[in-house]
Amino acid sequence: MMTLDQVRAFVAVAEELHFGRAAERLTMTQPPLSRQIQKLERTVGVTLLERDNRKVELTEAGRAFLDESYRLLALVDSAGDVARRIDGGAAGTLRLGFTAVSAIGVLGPLLKELDRGLPGVDVILHERVTAAQADGIRRGELDLGLARPPFDTSEFESCVVFREPLCAAVPAGHPLAQVSRPLTAGDFDGVPVISYNPVQSRYFHELTVRFLTNAHPRVEQQVHQILTAVLLVAAGRGCALVPTSARSLGVQGVVYMDLVDGGGDPDGSEVPGRPVELHAIWARGRRSPMLRRVLAQIGRMRLGEED
Repeated sequence: MMTLDQVRAFVAVAEELHFGRAAERLTMTQPPLSRQIQKLERTVGVTLLERDNRKVELTEAGRAFLDESYRLLALVDSAGDVARRIDGGAAGTLRLGFTAVSAIGVLGPLLKELDRGLPGVDVILHERVTAAQADGIRRGELDLGLARPPFDTSEFESCVVFREPLCAAVPAGHPLAQVSRPLTAGDFDGVPVISYNPVQSRYFHELTVRFLTNAHPRVEQQVHQILTAVLLVAAGRGCALVPTSARSLGVQGVVYMDLVDGGGDPDGSEVPGRPVELHAIWARGRRSPMLRRVLAQIGRMRLGEED
């Protein structure tokens, strides 16, 4: 069986073309070096070096074997380096879940930050709604999600990565689009509103209900996703409360209006004026070295925070 010691011995002799100098370079004596080369040639089944009392030369097979030996030793060295980097969290594959709207303000900056700070980490993206991200993390399909609360804290750990205001998406030409101040809940009295499914889109359903608590809108439809709500607004089916990042969706026929207090409850526990949160979530107790370093990079981004 061929060993790495035999390959390294062969490379030293092939480069020096002298057994004495090669033995000195390898800090060994010449007889065991000669035995290493003989064992290697028996294993390979060909003569790699022609030698006599005056000189050592590579055979044609020896020259070809030298090229392959360089590749083999480089692969071994790089494999060790990769293993050390993975053990230290500087390399590996991150399977990252995200929602469509979270990609607008967060995903691009996050990927750039990871490329800059952890260039050895490959990121594989999976677009999924929050519930599907949670399922993927449970099954081990995802390492990290960019998702909306709430989460089962017995299953998941999380940290806030982005906060932003809520705003109103209204059809172009709608009377509310002409108001020159932030809209209040009372402005939606009797107004058709597109809301969110209380199970599949619980987070935005609760934000909408909380802001409109003292109003009496006409809830025309409940949807699962922000983009669907914005498209229905563009079709003139009603107004919707959406995260401010939805402005970047570029849907024609929609005007985005600020809400008083950013759509939040001034007496609530959220950051004033920034009630919409996006969290990084991962399985409780499952922080690999790579995930720890990714979370540290995320912590340095301070997306959506005041300076």
